[in-house]
Amino acid sequence: MLWSQQPQGRSSSKAGGYAPLEAPESKITFDSSETLFSIFSALNACGYDADLASSQPVRQQIRTALAKAAANAEDVRSAQTRLCAFYRDHQQPEPGRTLAQYVSLGLYLGEPSKFALTIPESDLPPDAAYVQGFIPILRSYYLAAGLHDIWQQHRPEYEAMLAGFHQPVSQMISQVDFYLRMPVSGYLGRRMEVFAEPMGPSSQVNARQYGSDYLLVLSPNQQGFKLDPIRHLYLHFILDPLATKHYNQIKQLEPILGDVQNAPMEQSFKYDISLLVTESLVRAIEARFIGLRPGSTKSPSKQEESLREAAVTDAMSEGYVLTQYFYETLKAFEKEPTGLKDSYGNWLYNLSLSREQKRAREIVFKDRAAPELVHASKPMQVGLVDAAESKLSSGDVASAEELAKAALQRNNEDPARAMFLLARAATARNDRAAARSYFEETLKIALEPRLVAWSHIYLGRMLDLQQEREAALSHYKAALASGDTTPDTKSAAERGLAQAYAPPSASRSAEPH
Repeated sequence: MLWSQQPQGRSSSKAGGYAPLEAPESKITFDSSETLFSIFSALNACGYDADLASSQPVRQQIRTALAKAAANAEDVRSAQTRLCAFYRDHQQPEPGRTLAQYVSLGLYLGEPSKFALTIPESDLPPDAAYVQGFIPILRSYYLAAGLHDIWQQHRPEYEAMLAGFHQPVSQMISQVDFYLRMPVSGYLGRRMEVFAEPMGPSSQVNARQYGSDYLLVLSPNQQGFKLDPIRHLYLHFILDPLATKHYNQIKQLEPILGDVQNAPMEQSFKYDISLLVTESLVRAIEARFIGLRPGSTKSPSKQEESLREAAVTDAMSEGYVLTQYFYETLKAFEKEPTGLKDSYGNWLYNLSLSREQKRAREIVFKDRAAPELVHASKPMQVGLVDAAESKLSSGDVASAEELAKAALQRNNEDPARAMFLLARAATARNDRAAARSYFEETLKIALEPRLVAWSHIYLGRMLDLQQEREAALSHYKAALASGDTTPDTKSAAERGLAQAYAPPSASRSAEPH
């Protein structure tokens, strides 16, 4: 069972989920997986009982069925013996890492009973590769123990569990989108998928970022699922591409890494400024959400404000030293009409490196930090459209055009953004005919209001330059009616309505995009 805006070309589940429940307003999928069920069940059969007492009743019911299958058949006992020997030989000093390695493997296995790898073996994360020998043993146990029949018998419990979580997850996603003023579109070629598996411990959350895939395996306790891990991963899903897009700005903040080398956070944050910036912003947003209620304009209580400030202090003391800056910045953002995508660059521009370095040097770091939820198996792959935009911003028009054209050939890139970039590149080359054609093509396929609005604005300006004032006015009016309420768009469209466009002088700044 899932609800999502599913990218074209992807199945609803890699590993035997239910028929999908569609909810187009959501940007994530929430599903179950027979593959993960099989792995978790196998581990339970070998004595994995973390959080068993607080788990939902279905976990004990399935464990009872597994024990009964082993008691009644020698081949089941033989398969289970081999399974448990492998499990014992691959236990890690930290119990959480023992489970994590099997989760990493399971996320890239196909449907039972083959459990074939869905990616090249060389691309497996290191922890998954360590337990790759589990696959043939799992195949034997799956068939001998009749795991498929047990899975089918308990589908109603899984279905009810997922259905009950639909509303709170949808509300949480909507709350985040409303707070950050995020557009509905813009996620083509990327996915966030949450797998629910009650055979695991509710205290352990397994989140993975593999390229542009954001995956989360979550187990409920008797009260249900925790929303905080889903929101944390969703914030990364939103913010990571913005960090990639603004990489040059973020790179200028690298000197602050020298001030966090003694912090207890994971090593990756001490050597990658992009990771540090994003995690600090995630922590700041999470702090602002303490006491925040959907649709409420009521100010937080003193107790809630105190909890917010404590969360910021906690994040700073773990090493996420830009949390305080972003927390204060978000206070102003909440009062403005501009959304995240159009504010993000300004947040980085207004960040004083010297001030934040001074603040970081005054922090007394903790001895230990809580483990970060999201782990990237490999550096995030930069999309062609993002790379093209970076090239265009740096003045490399030819490379920007080449990358944007390549993006149009892919199914996992946003064609409207690629077309808009080609239009702007043609404008930079003063090829008005090509620019006009590309802007018109953008309007045919674009869903994001900002792309629609600025395509109309650029077309209006071109028509003004050709002395076609009436046609230009219609485009400026269309820009105002596009749904993009950001101040720069509104101002540009209103200027176009007030007087015909004239090319800016060299001293004037470039228009936003």
